[in-house]
Amino acid sequence: MRTSTEYDLPLACIFRWERERADRVFLTQPFDGGKVRDWTWAQAVDEARRMAAWLKAQNWEPGTRVAILSKNCAWWIMADMAIWMAGYVSVPVYFSLRPHTVRQILEHSGAKACFLGVTEEEEMVSLGVPAGTVSICFPTAARENCLAWDDLVAATPPLAGNPERADDDLATIIYTSGTTGTPKGVMQTFGALSRDAQAPARVFGLTAEQRILSYLPLAHIVERIGVEALSIALGSRIFFAESLETFVTDLQRARPTLFLSVPRLMLKFQQAVHAKIPKPRLDALLRIPIVSRIVKKKILRQLGLDTATLAACGAAPLPPELLKWFRRLGLDLVEGYGMTETTVTHLPRPGTVRPGYVGNAVPGVEQKVGANGELLIRSSMNMVGYYKDPQGTRDSFTEDGFFRTGDVVEIAADGQIRIIGRIKEQFKTSKGKYVAPAPIEAKLMAHSSVEACCLMGAGMPSPFAVVLLSEDARKQCAGAMGVNAIEESLWAQMEEVNAQLDPHERVAFLAIVEGPWTIHNGLITPTMKIKRAVLEDRYQGFIDQWRSQERPVVWEAGVAKPRQQVLQG
Repeated sequence: MRTSTEYDLPLACIFRWERERADRVFLTQPFDGGKVRDWTWAQAVDEARRMAAWLKAQNWEPGTRVAILSKNCAWWIMADMAIWMAGYVSVPVYFSLRPHTVRQILEHSGAKACFLGVTEEEEMVSLGVPAGTVSICFPTAARENCLAWDDLVAATPPLAGNPERADDDLATIIYTSGTTGTPKGVMQTFGALSRDAQAPARVFGLTAEQRILSYLPLAHIVERIGVEALSIALGSRIFFAESLETFVTDLQRARPTLFLSVPRLMLKFQQAVHAKIPKPRLDALLRIPIVSRIVKKKILRQLGLDTATLAACGAAPLPPELLKWFRRLGLDLVEGYGMTETTVTHLPRPGTVRPGYVGNAVPGVEQKVGANGELLIRSSMNMVGYYKDPQGTRDSFTEDGFFRTGDVVEIAADGQIRIIGRIKEQFKTSKGKYVAPAPIEAKLMAHSSVEACCLMGAGMPSPFAVVLLSEDARKQCAGAMGVNAIEESLWAQMEEVNAQLDPHERVAFLAIVEGPWTIHNGLITPTMKIKRAVLEDRYQGFIDQWRSQERPVVWEAGVAKPRQQVLQG
């Protein structure tokens, strides 16, 4: 397997752009609801060098772990670079986690220090950061008993020279999002980060002129590779989003050429478009050649995606209909595949995008199908292992070095793979046959009124789906006619989906629930994936009542009156 050259590795790239692109803007940070600050490569690396010198002066042993707990921002990137320059290992922490999980990660990693920025809640810091951990605050998040980034940078001369880190040197410990339980610390090397950043650059012909908006958590492997590592490899520019309220403005400022997203956000984009232009009217407009071109351009411009030459989606299954809808608008949307443990391993080649498939293995990745249809991957981008978990590491690899992904797949004749679902998520009905929920959920979520969906039914005669409505659909349910329309439309969608499924997979009914499903209430992960076991536990007490109604669409108490009650007055 190929190793990186000294010129490919992140620190070497950083020092190269410091020289060659000194006056080119690298980081663009909005703040205070409208102001913007830019850093050139020279300015950003200078701040990183100063912080690295301060970190190094603490005389911690090489490889010491230093955490970053913050929403995405320019200082996040500079802090990561400083940690690497100082000879330490960065530990990114999701800014939306609960305090006990933050504390668990910081204690497990043994982090000596933690960079702190804006988080979802202040108590995440006050309760989550263990006593004795050195805290360094970004300028956007000044706190008591916390060293100030600007003060340390101003008082410390920059680190001299160009320190090197070897290909196999540990760069970061990335904790999984905890979909199925306690987060695990995945160890990744500088070589893995380098090679994984180069893969999409080569597949899609990306250059230093890319403009990328960073808003998905940098604690997640997709954003870490697709934004930070890729921009460092190319010498390109990163824009940041300040908040949810300013997101549209931030997106339109960035006018990204490369846009990374997750299915849930792309679904919200679609629903926002349909809220302004109802689906039947939009479909009619798109059938008129001249009008179609105007409408497509206007929609993409309003979304801030009119300059995007590539949009990539990952982290969860992307409904095929949603992929086709955006591509019909003219957005080159693709779906890729990867895991924290493997980094990004599959991408479709230009001109080969196929809805429902996540592309071919990128250069340097070997794939095969093991027992139970499980995808096995071997490459030099695979993790070194789980931090402080040698047994878990051994269990995750085959004897010949392939990582066990836990995903059931089909491989087409051209090598593209289709994800059927997670082995652990499959459940057996009382008929004795297994059901993979993810593909069925994706089909149900093709309905414009569905924001999220979870298929259940272990031990039952047939599966059923718990459905969360979109905000626009919930508004429609304010009146009886709206309830009826939603029910009939969802019933029709369920019937259409069932016609494509084997008998044991067919959905018995849909249960419309209140929600919300959020990171804060523990029903979805920081990467917007549903926590299946938690949702099943939450709605367990409703199942008998729902089944007894013998109707195709039922409601959780308090959402809306069931249709029968509405019709009775």
